This record gives sequence, structure tokens and C-alpha cells, in this order.
Amino acid sequence: MSLFPFSHAEKRYADFGIDISESIQKLKQIPLSLHCWQGDDITGFDQSAQSLTGGIQVTGSYPYKARNFDELSCDIRKAFSFIPGSHRLNLHASYTVFPSGKWVDRDSIQPEHFIPWLHFAKEQGIGLDLNPTFFSHKLSDGMTLSHVQERIRLFWVRHAIACRRISAFFAQELDTYSLLNIWVPDGCKNPPADRMSPRLLLKESLDMIYAEKLEGVIDSVEGKLFGIGLESYTVGSHEFYLSYAASHSGVYPLLDSGHFHPTETIGDKIASLLCFFDKIPLHISHGIRWDSDHIARFNDDTRDIFSIIACHNALDKTYIGMDFFDASVNRIAAWVMGARNIYKAMLYALLTPHKRFSELQNSGKDTELLVLQEELKTLPFGTVWEAFCQECNVPPTDEWLKTILTYETETLEKRQERMDPAK
Repeated sequence: MSLFPFSHAEKRYADFGIDISESIQKLKQIPLSLHCWQGDDITGFDQSAQSLTGGIQVTGSYPYKARNFDELSCDIRKAFSFIPGSHRLNLHASYTVFPSGKWVDRDSIQPEHFIPWLHFAKEQGIGLDLNPTFFSHKLSDGMTLSHVQERIRLFWVRHAIACRRISAFFAQELDTYSLLNIWVPDGCKNPPADRMSPRLLLKESLDMIYAEKLEGVIDSVEGKLFGIGLESYTVGSHEFYLSYAASHSGVYPLLDSGHFHPTETIGDKIASLLCFFDKIPLHISHGIRWDSDHIARFNDDTRDIFSIIACHNALDKTYIGMDFFDASVNRIAAWVMGARNIYKAMLYALLTPHKRFSELQNSGKDTELLVLQEELKTLPFGTVWEAFCQECNVPPTDEWLKTILTYETETLEKRQERMDPAK
């Protein structure tokens, strides 16, 4: 039960010029794309490689990860039941489900290899997003779309083209957009002799990939500072992709909140991109030290991201997804906690009187602005959050965790039993 009654919260926020009910209704319409790969430590189903490559590393040894479509979709369904708001699902191309076990390599995948996911999306009433998988494959040896060997480079070009067509299929079948995001692990552990040539090859590959115009597909490119084994040089840097997107209509730079220096936040970058782009794709995680891939938290960085977006009335221009993989805790709880924290940050942003604060800034009333910003922090936000969850028919407090732990005992633990030859 809330410490403050809803009527008290309504009055306190009304003093700041905020209509709680209006904010809740607006938040209910903002979709968040849940990333499938948290559920199985980004292993995938296509059996292209036995281990992760391409600077990707999952840490932790929590048991019971999903091993196939049935298990993964069941876990996602359970996570959705505790997440408020409007849902989407973000797939990696390696999560193909081959009919009758007829395997094809990644440059030959077709919409038919995602039919179970399409049925799942229709059952849930959600849209599907897609990411080509340029890692964990015998032809991913440090370079893919920028590979010096044309044979290998064109293999990955064909893979990305196939993914864009699958994304268009999703958009048509589900009557919504499909975000197709390209991230490649291309780079060097040691300082390269030539930094420009790989980027020219990457540019050439992207030009081939985007040559075909497809309805319903939102194309984005995701930069990164560096990765494990790629510490000295990243071909697809933020500056490269930002320049590419700025010079190619219909392609957008995707910002991952953990892909920058530890002291950088992407909030200010968003305010700059909104001056030039009509769409801003995002991956939200909690960046710690070397990379992202930690569960999104309801912290200053996450609140800052959505505060800036809401301040500039850009929530309808923003395409929000999650991107983390944590094998140190219950994977379903990680999904739920991360998603709920993102929705908390969005709600906090919608409950901020941005217009009033901007007027104070423009009037040079910095003292008043600072005082009101601090006063806002102690308003009964928790009461509004609980009301939002109740509107969405999900548990408003941490009682959802009890159900997930019961699900772990009754469902997840049986996976380990089936894997243990002694049982």
C-alpha cells in the first residue's frame, strides 16, 4: 500500500502543473522492445558456432537458461506479464527456428525461419524488431562487413539484406514498423596501420545493404567505443555511423547507453540528434566500465535520457529497446527489473514540468529552477508508479518476484534435470 493516497499525489503534482492521469495514459502508449537474448545468454538457435565471438561476453553462471524456442518464448511470455506499458520483441537473426531441422546458413535465411516468432507476436499483440547476427560464426574472425576478403564481406552483406527482407515481412504481417539494427564486431585488438580502409569497405557494404527500399522497415546503425579483443580500434564507431546516417536518408544512428566512455551519457547526444533526425533509436542498459550489457537501472543516467526526450516532446520519435545480458541473476527477473526501471524513468520524465523549467531557464531564474528541480525529487512518485502498474494490470510492487521464483522452482529447474544424465 502506498504511503500517500493518490489524491495527495494528484494535488502535489498539480502544484507543479502536472496532470498525473494524462501522464499515465501517455506512458501506456509508449512501446518498449524486449530483447530476446537475455533469456539464453545470446546463444541463439542456429548452431553456427559453439561459443560467443566478436567481443561479446556473458558473465555469471546462473542456471536454467532457455535452450530452444518453446522455452525462450515461455520465459518471455512470463516476463511480459509483469511489465507495464506497450510491448515489442527484439530478435537477433541467430534465433531462427528451422522447419523440420533443415538448416541454412545466415546468408540464406528467409521469413519462414521465423514463423514461430511471428505466431508468438500475433498471440501477444506485439511488433517484432530484428538485428542481423554478425558474431559467433566461422566467417566472423574480427571483421565482417569491412573484411578485406570480398568473399567473406559479401556473405555478410547477403545476411544483412536477408534480414531487412525478414524485417519487412514482420512489418507487413503485424501491421506495424520493424526496426532493423546493424551492429558489427569489426575491429582490432592492437593499433591498426590503416584506420580508413576498413571504414571505406564498411561504407561500401552498407550502401549495398540499403540499396533496396523496403516498406515498414526502420534502418539503424549502432556504434560502439570498443569491445573485448577489439580494444584499440572499432570500425563502426559512433562518429562513422553518425556521419553515414546523416548522409543517407532513411538510416538512423542508434545510441546504446553503454557504448561510450564511462563518464559519457547519451542524453545530451539525443538533444543534438533531434535537431537533425526525425527518429531516434535507443538501446538502454547500464554502462559499467568497459561496456554496457548490465541491467538497466532507475538511476540518474537513465532518468536523464528520458528527461531530455520528454522535454523536447520526442517520445513519439524515439524507438526504445533494451540490450543487456546478465547470467549472474534470474534471467526473467532481469528482464522485468530492467523494463520496469525504464518505464519508471519515462514516467518520471512525464511527471516533470519541462515547460515551466524551460521558462525559468530562459528568464535567467536559475535559483528558482534549481530549487524546484530538487523539490520535484521528493514528490510522491511511487504512488503514481503503482497507479500506472494497476492501470496495466501488472503487480505494482516487488510481489512479482515471488511469482518468478515460483516459476523457477516449478519450470526452470526441470531444465537442469533433463540435462543431467544421472536423472
